[in-house]
Amino acid sequence: MTTVKDAVFDVLRRHGLTTLFCNPGSTEVALLTGLPDDLRFVLALHEGSVVGMATGWAIGRDAPALAVLHTTAGLGNAVGAIATARENRAPLVVLVGQQDRRHLALEPFLTGRLAGLAGDYPVRVDQPVRAQDVPGAVARAVHEARTHRGPALVVVPLDDWDAPFEGEIMAAPARLVRPASVVDAELGPLVELLAGAERPAIVAGAGVRDGWDALVALAERLGCPVHQESFGGRAGFPQDHPQYAGVLPADRARLRERLAAYDVVLAVGAPVFRQYPYVPGPLVPPGTAVALVTDDPAEAHRSPADLAVLAAPQAVCARLTALLPQRPRATSNRPEAQEHTTNGPLQPADVLRELALRLPADAALIEETPSARPDLHRLVPARTSLGFLSAAMGGLGFALPAAVGLKMALPDRPVVAVVGDGSALYGLHALWSAAHYRVGALFMVLANGRYAIMDRLAEQHGGGKAPWPAFDEIDMGALARSLGCPAVTIGSHAELTAALDDIMPVLPGRDSPLLLDVAVAVDPRFQP
Repeated sequence: MTTVKDAVFDVLRRHGLTTLFCNPGSTEVALLTGLPDDLRFVLALHEGSVVGMATGWAIGRDAPALAVLHTTAGLGNAVGAIATARENRAPLVVLVGQQDRRHLALEPFLTGRLAGLAGDYPVRVDQPVRAQDVPGAVARAVHEARTHRGPALVVVPLDDWDAPFEGEIMAAPARLVRPASVVDAELGPLVELLAGAERPAIVAGAGVRDGWDALVALAERLGCPVHQESFGGRAGFPQDHPQYAGVLPADRARLRERLAAYDVVLAVGAPVFRQYPYVPGPLVPPGTAVALVTDDPAEAHRSPADLAVLAAPQAVCARLTALLPQRPRATSNRPEAQEHTTNGPLQPADVLRELALRLPADAALIEETPSARPDLHRLVPARTSLGFLSAAMGGLGFALPAAVGLKMALPDRPVVAVVGDGSALYGLHALWSAAHYRVGALFMVLANGRYAIMDRLAEQHGGGKAPWPAFDEIDMGALARSLGCPAVTIGSHAELTAALDDIMPVLPGRDSPLLLDVAVAVDPRFQP
């Protein structure tokens, strides 16, 4: 007899979802016991890490990843990571366990009120009416995750897995083709706007993904500077390119100042425009027209642009390059990197400069160090589309598990996570998974023993002394070693360079993780 579980396994195989990231619970036992040999189970010690690792896997493979969560407790613990996956546009299929269907009406122990628990962050939440509808719901979740680039949830009662599936219809296509093309005539308004621009600029965002070649060709055809969106989850343009002009400021006043030199600004795969602190006034100065190209309907609908094109950025950029005349190249206004000395306590910039000198060009770098992010942007240019990854949602706990999942997806590629100690504590349990599954990522923890960004925001607010203490008693290296992850404590410039010289040449093929616990001072010049 073919069971619902058998049918679901066939769906997972068809779509390449043969790695299951999970922290198991009783409502998933019927699914997880007796897994076929071609399905790989990966244990994480917290549901935030389950979804974080799956997110890294999905980004690395540019394809849906599979996570399994345990009813209310598991889904509740993972909501923040699900929100991050949605904001980072990572396609996930998330199976959520539920109590036995046969007595759900009585709300037994571990019954979950699951449909709205993750809010609006899933791209779809499905609670199949019958056990026999589960395989089709999983197949649809794959399509929804791909199309809308986010987490699609399927809630499955524990007794559904053993139900019969003989001769049932699966309500989802076996294959779904998504043509990615644009019609020249429909690009007419955008071609006219750009052809008439005297001083154009481009803002590249995470939505470009792997379409860098097309965007580079367009930028070179326009001869214009290219800025990176602020707080983007991924680099959208090669940051060692001579036309790269740096990351946009995250408040309106500085944004208007930066964009004042341009009469047309084209945002590609980026919102118009992402901000952090509220500052009154318009986003752009008078006389600057804004156009947007994105394949995200929500991004297009909420952006205050003069013209928005809802289509695949790579296809649009390729056609624009063919349709627009060649312009002379403008001089980039990229900010110069600030110099630091190597005397005295290590500053974050000292660490990042040494990392940049040794980082392979194809390295995937995941950032979660809010108070050092400006230094990282200045000093460590992203040279591939994975050269800068970050949690677009802004919540902490992304970098460590995402680095584990990314390295598992791309085992031959160097993967480095640069995190603050405060950030690392939110996802520290992922180090156990890295050690157990021999995932050779490098975790660089910039440890200052405090929430430096919160301290600075409190000072700027002017409301008096902040109530939170420092936490400099924590030994990140000892915590890592307790989870089975090797660690080295770094307290000086010489120790830092020696450690990086040892690890970097062997990082691509390394089969065990390493954490560098680097003591750094708070940079007094840092501004959020």
